Amino acid sequence: MYNEKIMEHFNNPKNVGELDDANGIGQVGNPVCGDIMKLFIKVEKDRIVDIRFKTLGCGAAIATSSMITELVKGKTVEEASQVTKETVAEALGGLPPAKMHCSNLAADALNKAIADYQEKESDES
Repeated sequence: MYNEKIMEHFNNPKNVGELDDANGIGQVGNPVCGDIMKLFIKVEKDRIVDIRFKTLGCGAAIATSSMITELVKGKTVEEASQVTKETVAEALGGLPPAKMHCSNLAADALNKAIADYQEKESDES
């Protein structure tokens, strides 16, 4: 059901864990499948310098979490905000239709982490 790239990110996920100094955190869940994803970003000078995730879910949820961290690390906040569920799925070589909701979680968690960061930044201004 899963291609080699998905299996690689599932078996050897990148950027797993929490960031104690995260300045943006996004958490999302899917009540239908039970997947929960939490994304931590560290932004310096408008660039995502570090990103980590904690995911409880299926192989696709873990793979999309891992892939999104690889896609946005080093990008500006604006560039990262352009990453969509389709971007994540394409980067993994496609997801089975029944698992596309997993890539939605990754993109949604990233957008929530970015919004959290931006809210904190505006509060400091």
